[in-house]
Parts: sequence; C-alpha cells; structure tokens
Amino acid sequence: MYKWITAALVMAIVVSGCGTGMRTESSPSPYNNGSVRAQQNNAGKKLIEDPVEVEAHLEELAKGVEGVNNAHCVVIGNTAIVGIDVEGNLERSRVGTIKYSVAEAFRKDPYGVDAFVTADLDIASRLAEIGSDIRDGRPVAGFAEELADIMGRIIPQIPRDIMPADPDPESQRQMGRPNTMNGDR
Repeated sequence: MYKWITAALVMAIVVSGCGTGMRTESSPSPYNNGSVRAQQNNAGKKLIEDPVEVEAHLEELAKGVEGVNNAHCVVIGNTAIVGIDVEGNLERSRVGTIKYSVAEAFRKDPYGVDAFVTADLDIASRLAEIGSDIRDGRPVAGFAEELADIMGRIIPQIPRDIMPADPDPESQRQMGRPNTMNGDR
C-alpha cells in the first residue's frame, strides 16, 4: 500500500511540476543585441519506433566501452535511460571517466545522443528489473513498483514518527493483551 501511495505522490509532483505557468520574466531577445546569435539544431530527437531494438543497441554500445562490465537500458516514450555496471572498487573519478566515455560513444548515435547514462549501481539494477517487467508484459506495474522502491529509499525516516511498543503491563491488560512477562496467558 505504501508503495502505491508513494508512486502516486511522485507522479502527482512530476505532473504538477511539468505545467507551464504564466511567467513574468522575459528572456533577452536576439533582435535587441546584434552580437547574440542562436544556432539551430535541425537534427532533433530521433523517434524511437522499436524500443526493444534500441535498448539492445544502446546496451551493446555501452558494453563496448572499456571498464563497463554490463549495461541495462529502458526506453520510456522517446527517452532512453542506460545504467552501466562498473567495478565496485573504482574511485569516483574513474567511474565518471567511464560514464563520460559511454556518453561520448552515444553522442554520434541517433538514438543515444539524448540518452541518460547513470553509473549508480542501485539505479542500474532497478533498470534491469524494469526491463524484465516490460518483457514479462508488466510495463506500468513494474515501473510503478520500482519507482516506489526508489522513493522508499529517498524519503527520510523521522524518529518522532516511530511508535514504540508499549512495555507497560497495565496498559497491555487494558487493551486485552496478556502479560507474558508475569506468566499471564
């Protein structure tokens, strides 16, 4: 139950944060300043028509990078998320270098250019589980379960919210519970 509530809460926050509200601030106009020139990228984001093929393609590209032991990819809509598995004893700077190398390999690929690359072990394993759920025909339920698990780790536990067990024998009798400390049964 907690997982579903957390997932619903996260989705509500994401949806409400994606709205476009009226903004009072304005960005500088390129017409007002002759030295400012905008460069247009006509390539755009390539439409992913076969997610399974794109997942396999990006996983193979990532695995081809030195230092990557394994890779897991999940395509959601037109966005790919790739989790890479590296040795656990590597320094943070080396992990960053490997992640950058994977991003460089993706840069020239039409599907990989807009992919997200992560080297977080927990996220990579969760991506593998989401991919497995999608292949098993449970895309929405699998994604919601993993999202709830992630949120369960992020949300802090506050000691004030914890209700301790009541060790007082008198209050246990009042509630109809036997006191097993004194031999009452």
